[in-house]
Amino acid sequence: MFRSLRATALTSLFLSTAAMAEGDPVVVELFTSQGCSSCPPADQIMHELAKRDDVIGLALHVDYWDYIGWKDEYADPDHTRRQRAYAREGGRSMIYTPQMVVNGQQDVVGAQSQELDRLIDAHLTAAAQASVTAVRSGDDVSVDVTPVELPAGETYDIRVIQYSPMRHASIRRGELAGHELDYANVVEAWHVAGQWDGVAPQAFSVTVEPDLPAVVLVQRAGHGPIVAAARVK
Repeated sequence: MFRSLRATALTSLFLSTAAMAEGDPVVVELFTSQGCSSCPPADQIMHELAKRDDVIGLALHVDYWDYIGWKDEYADPDHTRRQRAYAREGGRSMIYTPQMVVNGQQDVVGAQSQELDRLIDAHLTAAAQASVTAVRSGDDVSVDVTPVELPAGETYDIRVIQYSPMRHASIRRGELAGHELDYANVVEAWHVAGQWDGVAPQAFSVTVEPDLPAVVLVQRAGHGPIVAAARVK
């Protein structure tokens, strides 16, 4: 009887952890630009990612192609700084578009959908390190984080990101002059709810912009791996 109960308990724990891991969406950040002629195929992949429940797709428009002749109306210097931070974290000296970063860890050049799918699948089946839930009440978002299996001595940023599900651009100059393009999940605002030591459950709150959907990322400070993510309900 004891062995049976113990086996049942272990099985329940395993299923609970597996469910937690499977329920945690994978974050794919696309660094793109309206001034980049090779970006539309990757932008199209973002449309497909935006339809998936198991992926949080975010399009971060960068500003370093603006000099070519068309200023990306959705570009933000903070997006460029985030991409540069990822490059430093990964030991790379260059940044480029289009680039996809998966859970803050691996990068995919261009629109390599098969490689992207392989990385997404690997993260979906990985063991959970932390869990996060987020609930919105008006303009306030409450975030709850819980450790599962995190390394000791690390600090994590609790980031709440807001985006527009769809934006349109009529590009008149530059490499994509004459194109009418739609962009999915365009990042519009970033909020840092606080920092977490990963030791015990903790609650955070932050005020966000009205009328825009939001997601929450738990990311090792210094643009390290994203250890948990969720849509704000």
